Amino acid sequence: MQNYADKNDNYFAHARREIAPCLPQKCGRVLEIGCGSGATLAWLRQAGRASCTVGVEIAEAAAQSARDHADEVFCLDFERGEIPVANAKFDVILCLDVLEHMVNPWQAIDRLVSLYLVPGGTMVVSLPNVGHYSVVLPLLFQGRWDYAQAGLLDRTHLRFFTRKSAKHLLSHPDLEAARCMARGFERSSLKGIFNMLTFGIFADLLTYQYYLTVCKKV
Repeated sequence: MQNYADKNDNYFAHARREIAPCLPQKCGRVLEIGCGSGATLAWLRQAGRASCTVGVEIAEAAAQSARDHADEVFCLDFERGEIPVANAKFDVILCLDVLEHMVNPWQAIDRLVSLYLVPGGTMVVSLPNVGHYSVVLPLLFQGRWDYAQAGLLDRTHLRFFTRKSAKHLLSHPDLEAARCMARGFERSSLKGIFNMLTFGIFADLLTYQYYLTVCKKV
């Protein structure tokens, strides 16, 4: 089991509002794997977009905080146990910066799709991009691969993904084709302008994180 005892509170406390474009307007029953302190579930509930919120969190202190913000929160390692909830079917499942911490994220996706996601339901996944220039350039020119307390080379990351491998992770027979989105490329931003002038050649090098949305076949 991964050890998160040395993570500070901010590591678990960020509401992921940037996923709003990936979500249906009405989310219904929402399950979040790796819910942290429950900030994202709290935001969805307060915004009236979720009718029921359930979280799974491996770190006890974060799970305890999340219980103040969600209908139910279970402190467990999802790879090692089932979610002990009465109605175990969900309209939306969130896996935000959590799959890279797992030993077998492919198996986790299979379980989530098969056991917990309703037909027609939506899964939203975010994954850090190991192809970002801050990882690639030090590795290429200095032979450096330096783990850190957080970020792309978080020392608790067990798996690493590029755009192609992130989409492959969601290539499940019961899922539609995944839509992959990168943020920060607005036309008015420096990154957006550079990306436009270079015809998108360096887009993957500039992308810090991928957001993937996928629906379960009906």
